[in-house]
Amino acid sequence: MHEVELRQLRCLVAIVDEGTFTDAAVALGVSQAAVSRTLASLERALGVRLLRRTSREVAPTGTGLRVVAHARRVLAEVDDLVRGATSGPARLRIGYAWSAIGRHTLAFQRRWRERHPLTELHLVRVNSVTAGLAEGACDLSVVRRPVDDRRFDSAIVGLERRLCAMAADDPLAGHRSVRLADLSGRTLLIDRRTGTTSADLWPPDARPTTEEAHDVDDWLAAISTGRRVGVTAESTAVQYARPDVVYRPVRDAEPIAVRLAWWRDGPHPATQSVVELLISLFRMG
Repeated sequence: MHEVELRQLRCLVAIVDEGTFTDAAVALGVSQAAVSRTLASLERALGVRLLRRTSREVAPTGTGLRVVAHARRVLAEVDDLVRGATSGPARLRIGYAWSAIGRHTLAFQRRWRERHPLTELHLVRVNSVTAGLAEGACDLSVVRRPVDDRRFDSAIVGLERRLCAMAADDPLAGHRSVRLADLSGRTLLIDRRTGTTSADLWPPDARPTTEEAHDVDDWLAAISTGRRVGVTAESTAVQYARPDVVYRPVRDAEPIAVRLAWWRDGPHPATQSVVELLISLFRMG
């Protein structure tokens, strides 16, 4: 196996991000022929096919998807290395899928800036299972489901109530709270990748019909029509307040654990500081 070079990884990521060899060449400032040669050299070095090319599109193979995810992480770490070596401020990227830290988001940002002025904080929204951690888009991530991947460690930093999201003119909107049984005859909109809700919250004989959404904006748009409802973490109501959607507590549903996740083999130096600050904010209520 030959050595893998950073330029090869940048080329692969550019092709996937731009969608075509031509656009990747423009983004990288090289010729299309150079892009083709660089990709071919990477595939030879790894001994695997990374991209599937047709007349209409370029798409990663199954192996290609895994290599791209690793490549993003490697390139992000190299960028951090260069930034640190040139004496610029340190950077901390925290990913999240739907809502960051809910009502604690602003307080977290402000306190972080006061306590760690030399570490720039960036919140990054990535709708993936690890909220961008596995993809290399962030250093830490806020997730609301258990992280079932041995590459990562995580810690619970707080709990959030479950809320029902419904159209503003829904008959249940006039209630101060709802029960799970109130929703069993409705159509529940869920996000299987990153959402916190499934039909398993209900007894087997009283489960609602489910349909799938792929993003919080699609989820909200469908709910606002009145034909669907959703159950979500309290933070969603804070992050996505809309006049055509109301949120009501589900008083008999278990709360949702909010977790911070990080790479086990190379945690960001600020990880413990983030965990401690988030726990203190949730404890303050």
